[in-house]
Amino acid sequence: MAEPFQLRMARPADAAAIAEIYAPICRDTVISFEAEPPDATEIARRMEAVLARLPWLVCTRGGAVLGYAYARPYNERAAYQWTLEASIYLAEAARGQGLAGGLYTALFDLVRTQGYCSVIAGITLPNEASVRLHERFGFEPVGRIPAAGYKHGGWHDVGYWRRALRPAGPPPPLVPLAGLVDGPDWHAAIAAGQAAMASPRKA
Repeated sequence: MAEPFQLRMARPADAAAIAEIYAPICRDTVISFEAEPPDATEIARRMEAVLARLPWLVCTRGGAVLGYAYARPYNERAAYQWTLEASIYLAEAARGQGLAGGLYTALFDLVRTQGYCSVIAGITLPNEASVRLHERFGFEPVGRIPAAGYKHGGWHDVGYWRRALRPAGPPPPLVPLAGLVDGPDWHAAIAAGQAAMASPRKA
């Protein structure tokens, strides 16, 4: 029997594997508008910046990193502080096995517990698989920028989707990530993500 998938917080030692997953997406597709794949050193720098206040999760099997998801501030201005932007990437061989659902389930449970109110996802169009995944997680389309980026010899539109994490109203104080890790809410979120991977739905 194959080893089960596992979710955990990303570590500095994961930077090389994450860079390897992300490199073909930068180099060969328009999913990311980055043209040059960042190396492991740059990925480690980005991870450190995110993990200072927000989760960066990886999915592994047998110790190998197969995918990752993280949230970052949508905008640094004060009024935006309860709004995040989410990103998720999987190794090509790991797609279609429920990993995205597990990563997103855990990620959104964690940031909701921290007090965040909404999450934005930007998707280069067309990308039916990504649209299906985000809409399955309650994201609703909120706008589209025509010809937002030029890559691989053509202009590409970017659509934006938003998911509310809590009802509208005054936002709560934000809980630092350090105060959440290894607590009961942390373990509940990881368990929910593990359960989602054990019973995957197609994105």
